[in-house]
This record gives sequence, structure tokens and C-alpha cells, in this order.
Amino acid sequence: MATKPRPSFDAKSFLAKVGEGRQIARHGDGETIFSQGDPADAVFYVQKGKVKVTVISEQGKEAVVAILGPDQFFGEGCLAGQTQRIATVTAMTDSVIMRLERAAIVEVIHKQPAFSELFIAYLLSRTIRVEADLVDQLFNSSEKRLARLLLLLANFGKEGQPMPMIAKISQETLAEMVGTTRSRVSFFMNKFRKLGFIDYNGGIHVHSSLLNVVLHDQPEIKI
Repeated sequence: MATKPRPSFDAKSFLAKVGEGRQIARHGDGETIFSQGDPADAVFYVQKGKVKVTVISEQGKEAVVAILGPDQFFGEGCLAGQTQRIATVTAMTDSVIMRLERAAIVEVIHKQPAFSELFIAYLLSRTIRVEADLVDQLFNSSEKRLARLLLLLANFGKEGQPMPMIAKISQETLAEMVGTTRSRVSFFMNKFRKLGFIDYNGGIHVHSSLLNVVLHDQPEIKI
């Protein structure tokens, strides 16, 4: 007697529904999802919205190390033996976040190849991004680093259509991510706007012409 084939596992559906070890919560703009030093006992998945990942040094200096959006994970360090959070994650917009308890995500990784492939692909993309960020910090000027960051936030170079309008983000946050001062970010943002690379009025509208700053050495333009 032929056995019925098992239904295929839908990773996206799994990440969209509440279940054993999976909870969904809504977080308002500015709400902390977890703080540096909290117990690391779950992985989180962004269904909707944006979050920022910040780290505070022993001297009290804060740095934004990542901004994450839909279909991205965070808090995965608990899977590698991390017992305490090494960063704080805060909602930047109204967000819908799934919390996957460590035991639940370990089980699905072991049992469902489709989910394992999705999760591994995400981890690899994050590793590549971190390496690219390091090269950017070592070799590029703060102007080029800002241009690259704006393009990444607008989704240029990623799968799917770019999203030229970036949700409201402060110049202080941009400065922390680029590794420069707010005054330098303000100078470059005004420069980009005057050159027609961006527009901003509340949100930031990024034009594809900004790629020229990253891909080519631009002559010094007096402003």
C-alpha cells in the first residue's frame, strides 16, 4: 500500500504563524525589543517594519551596527552559545516581530531542510555584508561610506525592486553607522542633494545616480 507523500514544508508560512515556541508581537516606534545584557534565549524574525541594532561600549559610547527590515533575523547568537545579548534592538517604525524560542528554531533547523536552507542563506548574506562593511570602513572615505549606506538602505543591488524612499532616519543614526560626525553627514547630505543624487523632506529619496559616488572617483566639487 503506497504511503502518502508528506506535505512540503513552507518556511514562509512557518514564519508567519503563531505556533509552539513561536510568538508574534507588535512593537511601536522606539520600543526596545531586547537590551544588551539580557538573556539570549530566542531568535527573532522581522515580519514588518524596521529595527536598529546598537551596541554601547563600557565608556558609554553608542554605535548603530545594523538596520534590519522585513524577512531578516536577529538574535541568532543564542544558537552559537551566546548566553547574553551583546546588542540592543529597537523598533524604528511600527513593527511586527516573531519570537522563536531557541529550542523551537533548533528543532526546525534539524528537521526541515527548506528552513535550514533559508536560514543558512540569510546567515551567509549577513556575513558577506559584515565583511563588506569592514572593507568599506578600512578603505573608503566617509563620503563614499555614506553613499553606500544610503544605497543599501534603499535596497539597491538586492533582489527585487529598489525602494528609493527610505523611512525617516536621523543624521545622528547615519553618522553612527558611517563612523563619522553628524556635521560631516549633514555636509555630505546637502552635497548629494545639490547634485541631484537624493531628495529629502521627512524621508530620504535616493536616486540611482548616487551609485556614481560609490563606483567612480568623483572630482572635488566646491559647494
